Amino acid sequence: MTGKSVTQVIQTMQQELKELYPSSEIRQFARLLFEHLLGFTSTDLMLKGDTKLTDSQLNYLQDCLSRLKKSEPIQYIIGDTEFMGLSFQVNPAVLIPRPETEELVDWITTSHQDSGLSVLDIGTGSGCIAIAVGHGLNEAQMEAWDISEQALETAKENARANDVKVCFRLKDALKDHCPDRQYDIIVSNPPYIRHLEKEQMHANVLDYEPHTALFVADNEALIFYENIAVLGITHLKPGGWLYFEINEGFGTEMQQLLQAKGYENITLRKDLSGKNRMIRGQRPC
Repeated sequence: MTGKSVTQVIQTMQQELKELYPSSEIRQFARLLFEHLLGFTSTDLMLKGDTKLTDSQLNYLQDCLSRLKKSEPIQYIIGDTEFMGLSFQVNPAVLIPRPETEELVDWITTSHQDSGLSVLDIGTGSGCIAIAVGHGLNEAQMEAWDISEQALETAKENARANDVKVCFRLKDALKDHCPDRQYDIIVSNPPYIRHLEKEQMHANVLDYEPHTALFVADNEALIFYENIAVLGITHLKPGGWLYFEINEGFGTEMQQLLQAKGYENITLRKDLSGKNRMIRGQRPC
């Protein structure tokens, strides 16, 4: 890439990645890389395409191109991503936040307008749910659990960067309870992909994102939901709400699970793609 301009680098990317990614995705890679490297907007890419790049910038972009060829997610390459209008550090210790999870956060923040609500996020990863909910609710008291110390360190950095107070705890949802406190809201996006579904997934997920945050045994597809639903019955305040992101293939089973555990006002909700993606239930008053 020696001596190339921005436009020439983008052309090189399109040529070398065209067998691996759709052209629209390659354009998105270019936009994100030049926004990260030069602060360029999409308009800048058109108006300042003749900008010459330094050797160090070209070396960085060559490394990024090599990593993209290996299917590494662009968010890990850059080291951050946007979620609910906030910036989050991401790395292989945490999942990359998805647009579907933004819909879950929006459901929570638009449904609960009271000040000072106590909220627990189980399996927080990058902290995206806890931090975005804390940012969207007025004076919420946020707590978040994860089993990964590395994930919690990333989440703490993200909370500091976004100026949201969250109490992070190293806890396992399958083992640890919190008997001395109750919450207005418990939310979780737990592992829900069965191992038999791996063949449907892209290499950029399988080869790079943390499997402990993605997969459950084929015969225990709802194990996290079972445990968290039980926890919610004792650790939600009367009238409190339990929210889940779910596997699109288990909407009916999730409704039945929450009904069996004693929840009321159960609502199964589709995402913007029309897939059963989230559910909530209320602890009886």
